[in-house]
Amino acid sequence: MFGHQNPPPTVPTQDDALTFIVQTLRDTKANLEDYHVNMTRIFDLYLKNVCKHQDYQIEAGYRHIAPIFYVAAWELCRRGVLRPGTTNNYGQVTGHGEGYTVTPTGAKWIKEAAQGVPLPIEPGRFSKLLDNFASRFGASYGERSQEALRCYGASAYLGCCAMCGAAAESILLGMAIAKDGDQQKIENLCSSGDGRGEVENLILASQRENVQTECRGYLSLLKYWGDLAPHGKVSGVTEAEAHTALMLLLRLAQLANDRWDELTKQSD
Repeated sequence: MFGHQNPPPTVPTQDDALTFIVQTLRDTKANLEDYHVNMTRIFDLYLKNVCKHQDYQIEAGYRHIAPIFYVAAWELCRRGVLRPGTTNNYGQVTGHGEGYTVTPTGAKWIKEAAQGVPLPIEPGRFSKLLDNFASRFGASYGERSQEALRCYGASAYLGCCAMCGAAAESILLGMAIAKDGDQQKIENLCSSGDGRGEVENLILASQRENVQTECRGYLSLLKYWGDLAPHGKVSGVTEAEAHTALMLLLRLAQLANDRWDELTKQSD
């Protein structure tokens, strides 16, 4: 007899590991004494609950999943969600650097995760959410929305907001062209002095008040941040504002896609 063969664990992607850590914090606070997060405890939970390993199989699975989970934990540190170390200065240090503590910013992230809000710190998933609408709104939207996410990942928050504004304008342009039917006319109008406002009115003026209010709410902030980039003064854009810009862009894209026929219906 050769003993038990350990089944290979389901090796997570970085997005999977990020999500699992945040969900574990939200649901169980998988802490051991002086840490909010102990990675050994995270490994145990993942191998037991996701990979369905038995107790005697768990330790052998560590080496398969640890590299991805440590990268995910570092990304959460880089984003300010976690920090290495104990919760306080008199905490008992254990292990070899696998303990982390939730920051005040992290508490907000975890609360949003509990509400089912997709997080831009999950770059693969958020990229797909935005890119799902590229076939509807065109290559210009696709390019700018993905660039916004890359800027966010690089902590270039002004660039992120500017690209969100540009992607929103691509959505607006696509709707106006579908509604009017004359692409050259709409592109020329959009490039004129107050063309963007005229294009917005072309789409929204005939819509119900609740639709107008929702659309204009998303567009107003995205336009504001998009217009910051060309000016020379300091913007002061923070990560929180870049995060909000990405969320607004996603919601605008969802709204425009869901109400496409209504928003692009040609006037009688």
